[in-house]
Order: sequence, then C-alpha cells, then structure tokens
Amino acid sequence: MKRFFLAAIVAVFAISGVKAQNIKVGDKMPDFTLQTVKGDDMSLSQFKGKVVLIDFWASWCGPCRRENPNVVAAYNKFKGKKFKKAKAKDFVVLSVSLDNDKEKWAKAIEDDGLVWDTHVSDLKAWNGIARKFGITSIPTNFLIDGNGTVVGVGLRGERLMDALKKL
Repeated sequence: MKRFFLAAIVAVFAISGVKAQNIKVGDKMPDFTLQTVKGDDMSLSQFKGKVVLIDFWASWCGPCRRENPNVVAAYNKFKGKKFKKAKAKDFVVLSVSLDNDKEKWAKAIEDDGLVWDTHVSDLKAWNGIARKFGITSIPTNFLIDGNGTVVGVGLRGERLMDALKKL
C-alpha cells in the first residue's frame, strides 16, 4: 500500500510538470510572480538591486507568528539602508503566505504589525509556490543579495540580524 501511495505521488508530480527546486546558498533565486492582498501582481524581479528576505509563512502557523516579531525588528532596523558587501540600495521583506484564506491572511498581517506592503500569496497553501520551491516546513526564508544570489537560508532571530549586519 505504501509503495502504491508513493508511486501515485510521483505520478502526480510528473503529470503536473511541477519540479521542486532545492535552493541553497550560492544559487540564484528564481523569479516568481504572485498576487498581493489587493490582487495586484508582484514579482521578485521588481526588487533587483535590493537585499530581499523572502519569508515563507502562514496565518495558521504558530511558529511563524512567533517569528514575525523578529522579521519586523529586522525590517525596521535595515529598511532604507545601503549594504556595502551586497552593493544593494535597500532592504525588502517579501512575505510569501501559504494561506488559502485571504481574510485570515490579511488579518494576520495587521495583527502581527507586518507594516511592509510586499505581501504575496497564490492562496494554494502547500500546493503552489511552496511545492515549486520544495518548501516542506514553515517558517522558512531565503536572504538574497542585490544580485539575486541566495546568501542565507532558514535564518531566524539573531541569525537573521547577524546575516544582515554582515552585508
């Protein structure tokens, strides 16, 4: 039975054409486009030349909600800064929600004080962007430099602050 189930999963991935990417430090982050809470398209490529924290989270994720104050602190400390090593002009948090309920997503943004306006989602939970990038748990994130190169993965709390200070 287990073999059948595994074969069925592999077949679904093969038929759908979805190929999970295993993104690591040193890789170029692939571009993607998702919709904002207001329904506008937003692409990673819009932030070329900036240091970007791509933060995967969801309103229903307790650990994500507990990590949000650290992301807010990093944003407040580094927004508007010039990064020497990254040769970047600014810091952006691109919050990627794995929600499937737009109202709960929007409420969590407000409740957690996520003041930046770069929130996106495909509202497909684990079946959209998460599958494409091989995200299997949240919170998780990718820190990319001004050239679009991944310089950190899975940075939380002080590790995030330290990585940003090094740039």
